[in-house]
Amino acid sequence: MLTYPNISPDIAKFSLFGFPLQIRWYGFLYVLSFMLGYILYKYNLRAKGINLKKDQYDSILFHIMMGVILGGRFGYVLFYDFLSYLKNPLDIFAVWQGGMSFHGGALGVIIAVMIFSRKQQINFYRIADPAMSIVAIGLGLGRLGNFINAELFGKPTNLPWGMVFPDSGGVAVHPTQLYEMILEGIVLALICQYVFRKSRWQGLTFWVFIGVYGIFRFLIEFVRKPDDLEFYRTFGYIFGFMSIGQFLSFLMILAASYGIYLISRHYTIHGD
Repeated sequence: MLTYPNISPDIAKFSLFGFPLQIRWYGFLYVLSFMLGYILYKYNLRAKGINLKKDQYDSILFHIMMGVILGGRFGYVLFYDFLSYLKNPLDIFAVWQGGMSFHGGALGVIIAVMIFSRKQQINFYRIADPAMSIVAIGLGLGRLGNFINAELFGKPTNLPWGMVFPDSGGVAVHPTQLYEMILEGIVLALICQYVFRKSRWQGLTFWVFIGVYGIFRFLIEFVRKPDDLEFYRTFGYIFGFMSIGQFLSFLMILAASYGIYLISRHYTIHGD
């Protein structure tokens, strides 16, 4: 059994004109992920000979950022706690209370990039593939932020790496934030980068990301503590055992399987 190292969620606290301010690790890691994305995305584009003008490059990163923020928030509202927000609609804008969804953020980014690619008349996969390993890095940093905040931990466990968090009631639980940081962050980034560099099939990296993330998240959900949501209190688990996260991840796996099938069929018929 391990004990949470009691990391302060705050990097610094200070006062400005009498107002208390703080810089938190979670916010810093979000900013860091966008900074790394700005640098690494350009590297991946050049690796495939994709040249975007500066205004195009800045525009697509802006679209991605807005897709993450708006999609993540509204995805949580729609997919996870719609019943509660239906009763208190103004809480949708209370972002300081938490509530972001990866699945919503992913959908938001996909829609934002599709809008950009249509405006610029650029193939969607051509600009999506280079981004997938970088998205995984951002995911990993986000989960590290969850670990520092001592939140989103898992169910009780007797495994030697079970960890006692401040809010786990003195019980050792699965450190699911670290599971997700390793699998959905590090491992997924390496897989996507390998596929991106080795494959000549446009779209394959995108669908590999969608499918592998879905598999990792589906499995981790078995040991992840579910959110205290009105949906579960009203309807219970989906099909009696699936959490909302698992159901959405299962849909990702199905979509990725079909997407990879279509790509392989296209290149089998038309060649590389």
